[in-house]
Amino acid sequence: MKASDIFESAGKPDLTPMIDVVFLMLVFFMVTTELVKQEADLGIQLPSLATPAASPELPSKHTIDILPDGTVLLNGGATGDSIYGELTGLTHILASLKASADRMQKSTIITIQADPYSPHYRSIDVLNACAAARLKFVSFSQM
Repeated sequence: MKASDIFESAGKPDLTPMIDVVFLMLVFFMVTTELVKQEADLGIQLPSLATPAASPELPSKHTIDILPDGTVLLNGGATGDSIYGELTGLTHILASLKASADRMQKSTIITIQADPYSPHYRSIDVLNACAAARLKFVSFSQM
């Protein structure tokens, strides 16, 4: 018996199940695929050649640093307060800064940068000083 006789007796493979599987995969991928909007359909408006408006007034921004030993600095300078107790010096300075910013019709923004090793009660003292000075825009930042 020859090798060609063996292949002829086995017959040709049936391709029907393979075609069925391919069509099932095609239908599966068509159903599960999400259509993505084209970029033209997003409605993006490109900048025009219009003249820029007058520069807006920027708010009055100040930074309060709290050091690991409890010292409080306003814009890098000392406030005259001790490292223990209430921050009366900071409260008076913040109140005067807010009053001058209000006269210029600007917002006063305070950013508190507390060192990770600073005592947490100093952050509360600074927040109390900001509240006493009637400041509304106070945020925390990492040092």
